[in-house]
Amino acid sequence: MSYSNLSFSRRGLLAAGGAAGLGALLSACGDNEETGSPSSDASAPAAAAGPWSFTDDQPKELKADKTPSKIVAFTGTAAALVDLGLQDSIVGVFGETKKADGTAEDQAGDLDINKVQIIGNAWGEFSVEKYAALSPELLVTHMFDPGAYWYIPAESQDKILGLAPTATITVGRVPLTKPIERYAELAASLGADLNAPKVTEAKARFEKAAADLSAAAKASGGIKVLAGSGAADIFYVSNPKVSSDLMYFKELGVDIIVPEKTDGGDYYESLSWENADKYAADIIFLDARTGTLQPNDLASKPGWSALPAVKANQVFPWQAVPIYSWNGAAPLLEALTAAIKKSKKLA
Repeated sequence: MSYSNLSFSRRGLLAAGGAAGLGALLSACGDNEETGSPSSDASAPAAAAGPWSFTDDQPKELKADKTPSKIVAFTGTAAALVDLGLQDSIVGVFGETKKADGTAEDQAGDLDINKVQIIGNAWGEFSVEKYAALSPELLVTHMFDPGAYWYIPAESQDKILGLAPTATITVGRVPLTKPIERYAELAASLGADLNAPKVTEAKARFEKAAADLSAAAKASGGIKVLAGSGAADIFYVSNPKVSSDLMYFKELGVDIIVPEKTDGGDYYESLSWENADKYAADIIFLDARTGTLQPNDLASKPGWSALPAVKANQVFPWQAVPIYSWNGAAPLLEALTAAIKKSKKLA
């Protein structure tokens, strides 16, 4: 399951939550046939007047005679576009969307997963046939590393990219606010009204959440936060110099631990469970995505149970791949603010 310009280690942390996560995801999410029920034309709105153009973050100028109204996107990307008013333009998604019990994954946000075609529900799944059948007018996904198309398989990339214009937005090595702004610019080009009450209220909520987080960090007395992801044999410590949300939290004054010896393209440091106590953390912000190990799963590991933050019950869930919209990101800031306010400095 090779992906263009993405290292296996990067895939391990962000796509599947560590080395053990990929298998768990594949077994939990089922096969490629789990989909919503729209036809290729059912939920697409009338096309807006053209011509249309947008310069993505490759950078590449995309052009069309009319504004795209049939969009296929990575699930988290689709969620961001929905927050900005484009639900009716989303006809298909790829990436973790539907859990084994049929409910939506967190990264689907407010996307109605029953109104879109799911053309891939896990890392490595992307049905080119289902994608082509949707007659897509635009494909949109994240770009964590330059030139990389998030969740688009390398083995079928050329065929996929040849079917419709493809827009990528940079979400790595930039603060959280940057991809939020860029997705808003893309949505506006596609006909979204950024002055709609839903959007302006979400933006105001995000700005208040940022101010509240900054104040909580300042009042905390220097509480240290470690953002990590648990796998069977490895504890991944995420790097705020690369992860957009952590970078932004740090800009707001949160003392996010910076790993000393990173791997995986600088995204994280891999620690054995015997060395999981390398960094003194007052709070652990633990990757909560499907496929990653949660506190109950980790309880039997002495390296985990011995951590001061674990003993103090100062472990909180972290959505490690944000929804890059004001509505999607505000809860992340609010969650960290609440965690800081509930916690105490341990040393």
